[in-house]
Amino acid sequence: MAHIALDNDLPGISGLLANRPDTAEPLGHLVEVLLRGPSPLPRGERELIAAYVSRLNATPFCAGSHGAFAAAQLSGGEALVAAVLADPDTAPVTPLTRALLRIAAEVQSAAAPVSDEALAAARAEGAGDTEIHDTVLIASAFCMYNRYVSGLSTRIPDAAYYRESAKRVVAHGYRGLGAGAGAGV
Repeated sequence: MAHIALDNDLPGISGLLANRPDTAEPLGHLVEVLLRGPSPLPRGERELIAAYVSRLNATPFCAGSHGAFAAAQLSGGEALVAAVLADPDTAPVTPLTRALLRIAAEVQSAAAPVSDEALAAARAEGAGDTEIHDTVLIASAFCMYNRYVSGLSTRIPDAAYYRESAKRVVAHGYRGLGAGAGAGV
């Protein structure tokens, strides 16, 4: 049961956003830009970063949602996402993706500069300023989204919810969050 009274029975951030459409609009816009807007990083990889940070933050709703969204857009699907969430160092991802996940983990662990080693490793794999910027901003934003969802103790749905939400998000994006769209952030 959520720590606050909600006027709906939607799980996770969906219920929070439906309850407060005034906050849904800017939060939905931010996630739309971060995960679906222009970037040299494919949408599926950006979703994977969001899922990984959410897993590190022990936020099952966001890890499940963005894991499903990533799986729907990446070759390797659910098995790949599960491997990354279990151990990105052994997961079958590109060296660049692995390096960016390390940067995301550093951002998640402390409000401190990313280490020179992590930056050098990402650059050695071909990351430019935009890939590094987008990774840091996604990781930072998902620390906030995760704390919003976990801090208010929102309901966690079953696995079928995530798969259905993935169909909507992949097809239509994050527009309409909080209006009963049922998509996770």
